[in-house]
Amino acid sequence: MKIEDIKKSGLNIDGDIFFDQSIKNLNWFNIGGKTKIFFRPNSLKGLIEYLKLYGSRGKIFILGNGSNVLFDDDTYQGTVIKLGKSFSNITLLDNETIIAGTAVSQKKVSEFAKDNGISGLEFMSCIPGSIGGGIRMNSGCFKKEFKDILISIQLVDFKGLVRSIPANKINFRYRSIELPADLIFLSATFKGKEKNSEEINNYMNELNTNKNMAQPTRIKTSGSTFKNPINQTDKKVWELIRSSVPNETSYGDAVISEKHANFFVNKKNAKSEDMKSLINFVKKKVKDHTGVKLELEIVVVE
Repeated sequence: MKIEDIKKSGLNIDGDIFFDQSIKNLNWFNIGGKTKIFFRPNSLKGLIEYLKLYGSRGKIFILGNGSNVLFDDDTYQGTVIKLGKSFSNITLLDNETIIAGTAVSQKKVSEFAKDNGISGLEFMSCIPGSIGGGIRMNSGCFKKEFKDILISIQLVDFKGLVRSIPANKINFRYRSIELPADLIFLSATFKGKEKNSEEINNYMNELNTNKNMAQPTRIKTSGSTFKNPINQTDKKVWELIRSSVPNETSYGDAVISEKHANFFVNKKNAKSEDMKSLINFVKKKVKDHTGVKLELEIVVVE
């Protein structure tokens, strides 16, 4: 389908469609060129309308908070879809169950759980991503992951068909799940346990204090670059990088964080090629020095 066709047909879709939209400021790295089409649906109806129009005709990337993605500097030859306010609701189903739209941040969901006396979601307060991204990556920290609290996912495929999948039908892995890429998560149901809100708040503060002591903040980074190689060694990935790569290693403005070696940083105006060169250099050095093959945790969009 040609861009001109989208421009004509898109007038009747419930959502905002932009063409040749810059995506540099829509991700935490502040790296990237443009996307041919950028679509922000105003409703599920609008999203389904667009998917039926475009879904089988080109590439689609679903963008959440942009906290774990690296975009290419060249134009993305497809559609970037970003869910908005209509997909950001949080609802209390009962005293232990929460339904959250996938566009809402994990931090907001953890705060909602705390305010309603539901424990088990405290770890989300340390993760900057959206609920949708958390599902796709089986996000986690401090020995807790999405799989531990997820009950079901509501989703739509690229053909516009809506359905629900129970969590017990999903194969969860470390920082990934076995579900097709052509699915857009709409909402998720989580189950925790009743607990005093003050105790929950104290635990959340403890987790965030520990996180801030170990990880850099207020910089242009996408968080953990590589997954911990849990099946290859007992060492954390930052330890492998620290022992294999000089910390001052850089490519242009792409550098390794002094505070945490698994956090790569856009010091000023890094290009995607700079960051990719740093990633590939670190992978090679770690493999040569330790024999461990690193796997990316961030998503590279090309």
